[in-house]
Amino acid sequence: MSPFLLTRTLPVDATDAALRADVLHGLTRHPKTLPPKWFYDARGSELFEEITRLPEYYPTRAEREILIDRAAEIAAASGARTLIELGSGSSEKTRHLLDAQPELRSYVPVDVSESALRGAAKALLEERPELSVHALIADFTAELSLPATPGPRLVAFLGGTIGNLLPDERAAFLSSVRSLLCPGDTLLLGTDLVKDEEVLVAAYDDAAGVTAAFNRNVLSVVDRELGADFAPDDFEHVARWNPQHEWIEMRLRARRELTVKIPELGLLVSFDAGEEMRTEVSAKFRRDGVGKELAASGLRLSQWWTDSAGRFALSLATVD
Repeated sequence: MSPFLLTRTLPVDATDAALRADVLHGLTRHPKTLPPKWFYDARGSELFEEITRLPEYYPTRAEREILIDRAAEIAAASGARTLIELGSGSSEKTRHLLDAQPELRSYVPVDVSESALRGAAKALLEERPELSVHALIADFTAELSLPATPGPRLVAFLGGTIGNLLPDERAAFLSSVRSLLCPGDTLLLGTDLVKDEEVLVAAYDDAAGVTAAFNRNVLSVVDRELGADFAPDDFEHVARWNPQHEWIEMRLRARRELTVKIPELGLLVSFDAGEEMRTEVSAKFRRDGVGKELAASGLRLSQWWTDSAGRFALSLATVD
């Protein structure tokens, strides 16, 4: 079996420190916020997997369609010998790219979850004994240091996750990715596209209430990790389209006036009845906008693929 290496670039206590900082900052500002990365504990990950199978939630199916139909074109355009995946999770989508690139010998998954990295690597190496996997426990929004691997390299950032970053955060992220790339390397970027408001809102407010449970689960994470006394049922799930910024906002709205204690932070947080706390933005994109954001970071949009319904896009960018 090919070697599996695991490198930790985050301190062991980094997740706990980041959660404390995010909760303290987000719940003492107005309006209140919590970052979407805290959705994904074990229960949140289960709920998100359920979301991806809902009839209203099209992004996962649309992106998978592109990967299946266009993987050979992506492979030919990139010529990659190394695949680097940011926020790799289970590496499920990665298989389509690996299947289309038999000459690819090195895979570098990057994720904050050691268990996800180990589980994905085990499955991939059983299927592809010729593959070399060097996993990084790292935060892809922070400065990355990549291992030495054969070029050209293809950096993949899939799932439309870039839409969870605010515009200045996207600019910083794309610039950091550009700094990792050498001539001949490429970036494969997944972006959800602007479409009818009803379709967008339904994708984030499904009839079965799974997304509502997913949204409220972030409060359970804060309760468990910081000893808080949020009662998730005290909050109503809200999803709305912001036409000015062209993004979906997910919020939690207090059903009544209440005060939450967070002992680990020595914090009391008061909510007025009807007060909303933003837990996620999910920006939607247009081709021209994607091209401009890439160009601002020193990357050039060279290829653009969408699913058959034009709902989601994968773009390939090269060093400008």
